[in-house]
Order: sequence, then structure tokens, then C-alpha cells
Amino acid sequence: MTAAAAAEHREPPAATGCATTAEALPERCAPGQPWPLGAILRDGGVNVAVHSAVAERVELCLFDHTGTRELRRLALEARTDDVWHGFVPGLQPGALYGLRVHGPYDPENGLRCNPHKLLLDPYARAIDRPLRGAAWQYAYPLGHEDRDLHMDTMDNGAGAAKCVVVDPAFDWEGDTHPAIPMEDSVFYEVHVRGFTMQMAEVPQSQRGTFAGLASEPAIAHLKKLGVTAVQLLPVHAFNDERRLIDLGMGNYWGYNSIGFFAPEPRYLGGSNDISEFRRMVKALHAAGIEVILDVVYNHTCEGNHLGPTLSFKGIDNRSYYRLTEDGRHYVDFTGTGNTLDSSHPAMLRLIMDSLRYWVEDMHVDGFRFDLAPAIARSGSGAFEHRSPLLSAVAQDPVLKRVKLIAEPWDLGNYGYQVGGFPAGWSEWNGHYRDRVRDYWRGTEGSLPDFAAVLCGSADVYGPSRRKPSASVNIITVHDGFTLQDLVSYNDKHNEGNAEENRDGESHNRSWNCGAEGPSTDEAVNALRERQKRNYLTTLFCSRGVPLLLGGDEMSRTQGGNNNAYCQDNPVSWFDWSEARRSDPLVGFTAALMQLRRELPVLRRNEWLSGEPDGQERRDVAWYSVWGLPMTEEEWTNPAARCVATVLDAKFAPGQDEGASRSVLLVFNATAEDVSFTMPEVPCHTGEWKLRVLTSEEHFADDEARGHAPKSTLQLPSHSMALLTQVPQE
Repeated sequence: MTAAAAAEHREPPAATGCATTAEALPERCAPGQPWPLGAILRDGGVNVAVHSAVAERVELCLFDHTGTRELRRLALEARTDDVWHGFVPGLQPGALYGLRVHGPYDPENGLRCNPHKLLLDPYARAIDRPLRGAAWQYAYPLGHEDRDLHMDTMDNGAGAAKCVVVDPAFDWEGDTHPAIPMEDSVFYEVHVRGFTMQMAEVPQSQRGTFAGLASEPAIAHLKKLGVTAVQLLPVHAFNDERRLIDLGMGNYWGYNSIGFFAPEPRYLGGSNDISEFRRMVKALHAAGIEVILDVVYNHTCEGNHLGPTLSFKGIDNRSYYRLTEDGRHYVDFTGTGNTLDSSHPAMLRLIMDSLRYWVEDMHVDGFRFDLAPAIARSGSGAFEHRSPLLSAVAQDPVLKRVKLIAEPWDLGNYGYQVGGFPAGWSEWNGHYRDRVRDYWRGTEGSLPDFAAVLCGSADVYGPSRRKPSASVNIITVHDGFTLQDLVSYNDKHNEGNAEENRDGESHNRSWNCGAEGPSTDEAVNALRERQKRNYLTTLFCSRGVPLLLGGDEMSRTQGGNNNAYCQDNPVSWFDWSEARRSDPLVGFTAALMQLRRELPVLRRNEWLSGEPDGQERRDVAWYSVWGLPMTEEEWTNPAARCVATVLDAKFAPGQDEGASRSVLLVFNATAEDVSFTMPEVPCHTGEWKLRVLTSEEHFADDEARGHAPKSTLQLPSHSMALLTQVPQE
């Protein structure tokens, strides 16, 4: 069987337990209610409501438990404004359904209704099977000369994915949000499937699922590290592009959403039971770990005018998407072929309803918004602080209590908005990533920018009166090199993606430390280990909120692939072999997180000023290798890459002086060993304890060596040190 044929062949899904038969179903719907949208259990049946401003008739299609035989087609005869609705008495949880929308098929004017195509309910709480790109997903005849201008009249009901009526009941057993302050958070970006696919302690049936992530071995690793939140790559139901299916691949990352209320079926372990997701959340909460969802409200998998029709296109194309002036084509701020129109009331309502659903019904603790400027644009397409979405979120009492994180860039004009989001939002800080990478790879003139991001990026977030916690500090994330690859490759190696290595970022600010890829040179490998420890120590000592890419703590590699979106295989999966588990970097990373918890000065959510107060004290001071305050000439020297900084814990207003110890950080990003003279500082006149030396390891407090002011600290090339204040009697 070819890859394309396999994609269109479907085994019937497992029985849902619903006893619906054709004889048990009514001949017509009752009027029902226009709110809430979706298929919702109530009063001994199911109320169905769907928005369409262009439909002439909307039909609810009910299927048997295999999803292949249509049992009944019921018109939603009632319409309130632009919402079509009806009530089906006796319909039970587990029932499979889809929608057919009758209306104009006029693509040149943005109208794409095709009743021959079964559509997913935009508010469906579950979808019965994974979506894999197939010919039946298209509303026009593939291969036709004008293609999308012609309606395909072949019915796809038997093969199309179906929505599932779900039972909202779930015993949370007193589960509550951990509500960890943003400044105390440590995020761990992880893929639900990739995390446990090769974890032998997890039962085979649970690997790659929500249940796998909730398993004791998986949670034990997270607790060992000390992370406070998992940030999950997209878990909304998504579609695999037909192009990838034909190549024998799929959309591993999942940034190809179609169901904004439905968990991805692949992660449910072969069932339609969304309680698997809830059990995962409950287990993580019991371990004190929050759940942050990476959400993709900026586009859908329906692509451009030649893309498939699965839901929004066929229901009300003009309400849900931003269209160009000619009506046939789509505005594309996302690089995916389309952009959802969050300024339209119907789309705005769906996004807000979806966000509240995941908080209130699924108990998640926050969201990371993919390509956030695309959904923070007004009707004109301009990014605005008072765009409909940002305004709606700002006043919403449910969303005000969860974490909101923007990926602050898209592909449109004015799409790079680092520092541009309003109060209440944090952002992935691309400036932090670039400046830290430039410093540690030895870029000339990088020291001042490196110092700025170490202190929380006040130049970026200070002008808008936001706190350092607005900066989610990233060095590596899913999109780009892993930490191991960052220090092992100068160039991307994406040949496995079948795009002739054209995809992915070409300017990575990486350094291979002297050899491209794996090396047997001991000096190269030793330098790579130091560089990894340098990056991690910098990350956990910086003001702001650290985000660790899952697997970086055990040197996960993708072989130089910096765009592994289609690699659902060991290239992307975590390697849980004994060699990786015993990587010293795991313990080193955990020790850094522990130090961050022990030292409030590293987490203080106030700006470091460096200016003396009335008592001639500073919260941050900078020193040269001579132990003297940095001069302007030293700051502006392009070759300067050696510096020490003292973070004064006693400066915090209202803080008990014994509550925290001051920290001394010493950096050497040159190729030469350097002797630093320990500075004399007002906040501490005694010894400093060496807790981290990236050329060696980390040291427990009672094992740390002492260093007095004016003594020397030998710092090897490409390394840094963290020292803590010794409390004075």
C-alpha cells in the first residue's frame, strides 16, 4: 500500500459505548437554544449550535459507532441571528456527528460552502480519530485546471473524521491550580509524544500519550529537575499535510490545528476519552507542576485557497479568515497560507470560549500563543494594544488569573513585537536568545547587550512599566537547534525533511567549537560541555523567567536538524538510554534550579538599577578582571568579553537582610584563561563561596571553596563562575 493510500485507509475507531441506533433517533430536531455553541449535553439530550452568517441550511449528521454509516441527517431548523441550532432528545455521550452546510460556493467572493463535504464542528470537544491528509478533505476536484473554483460533488461522509459528543463530568478530587508566581516559575518545553516514546518504564500502550506524561517515571524526572511548569507543544487536534503523508512523514509538532476544543486523538491512547487529558493535569498538579498549552489561534490546517476544507472554510469562510480584497485568497501573516480573523466577532468569541474552556473545564494554568501578533491585529490588519483580542483578554476574569505568554512575532508587517505586548502578558524574549548566543560564541561588541539581558531586559520591558517576569528567557526551543546541537553545528542539517535543506533558520548564532557534528576530539568535546554549562548557568542566573527546552538537560540531539517539525521518530524523541540518563548535565541542571530556588536575588521581580541609593548601595555592580568598577572604555571595547557582576541581595526594599545571599557572577567568553581579582564590594566584606564553575561542576554549600576579596579566581577559557555570599557572624 502506498503512503497516500495508507493515509486514506482507515480502520473503524473503537466503539464509544453509545447505544444510538437509527430507530432511536428522532426524525426532526427540536428548536433548542443558540447558546452555548457546540454539541452540549443537557436536559436528556444534546443541544447543537453553530455560527454561520452565509449558510442557507445547516444539517447535523449522526453516525454509527464505526463512523462509517450515517444514521440520520437532521436539519438545524432554528436560527437566531447567525447561529443555527437544534436539540436532539435522547442523544448520548459517545455519539459521532458532523455538519453539512448548504450555501453558496463562490470562491471568487470568499464563499466556499459545499454540502457534499462533512465538516467538523468548530466547538467539538473531541474528534474520533487522527486527521491525516487525504483527498476526501478537499472541496474541489484535485487536479482540475482551475481547481478551487469548481465544487467537488463526491460525498466524503464515510471517510471523514467525526466529532464526538462528550460527557463533561469528571471528578477532580479537589484539584486546584498551583498558582506559582511568574517570577518563581521555571518552564520546561516538551512534546507530549516525544517525551515518553522511548521511556521503557512506561507501558507500551501509554507511550506518547497524555497518560504517559502523567506516569510516575515521567513526573519523577520533572520533579528531579525542579521545573514548575510543563509547556506542551500543541495538543489541539491537528491535521497532517497531504504533502508530508506522501513522503511518509507527518506534522510532528502539531502547529496545524483544526479543533480548538478537542485534544489531539493521537495523545488519547486510542480512545475518545478526554478524561485522559484531565487525569494528566491532575497528576501534574499533585506534583506541584503547572500545565501551559502552546496554542495556535493564528491559523488553521485548512491552508490557502488550494488547501483542504475540514471546518471553518465550509461553514463561514468570510467570518473566520482574513481574506484579500479579491475574496478568493487569504491574508497570510503566518507563513501557513491563511490567518484567522480574531477581529471578527465570531472568531473572537471562539478564541475566548476556547481559552476559558481549557482553564475552567480542563484546569490548565496558562497559554503560550504561537505567532501572537497575528491574533493581536485589528480589523485593518495592524498590530494594536487595543486590538479586539487583547482588549477581550484584558477584561476577562477567568483569563486574568492564568499565565499569558506571547510568541511576539509573525511574518506580517510590524510582526516583530518583542516588548510590544501590554501589561499582563509575558513574552518569549528573542533578544535574550540572540544576545546570549552572541556573547558565548565570541561575537565582538556583545558584552553590553549580554549584560542588559542578564539583568532582565529593562531596555525592552522597562519603558512599558512591565516587570522582569515579562521576559521568558529562551536560549533553545523546539524551533531551532537543541542545546547539544547549538554547540556542535555551525550550519543546519535538515536534509531529512525532504526540502533540500532549504527550510529552517540559516542564521543560528551557533558555534560548533571546532568541528561540525559529532567529534572524537577530546578538546572539542570538553569545550562543548563547558559551553552547555555556560548557557544553562546564564539562563538560571538571569532576571526573568527561564524556559528549558526538554531534553537539553541530557544533551538531546537532532543531528543538526533545526526544523524537526515532521520528524516523528528518534530524531525528535527523547533518548532515555542509560548513557543519556547518566549524563552529568542532568544533575548540573537540577543543581542550577535548586540554586535559583535558594537565592531569591536571582528571582526578584524588580529592575536592577545599578545606581546608588541614599546609602551609597547598589543592587548590581560590574567589575573588570582587575576587580575594579567597569569603565566606559572597557564597556565599549569590542574585544571585551570578561566581566564580573555582583547582585546585592540586601538592596531589596522591605526584605530581611538575612533572607537571601548576594551573588557574584564571573564571565570569561574568551579563548584565554583569565585570573580575576575578586572585587571589594559594599554588600559583602567576607569570603565568597564558589558554587558553580562551568569548567568543572557544581559544589554543595558545605563543599564550596572560599574566595576572599582581592584574591584571584582562575577562570579557564569559555567558562563562568557563580559564587554566593558567606553569611557573617
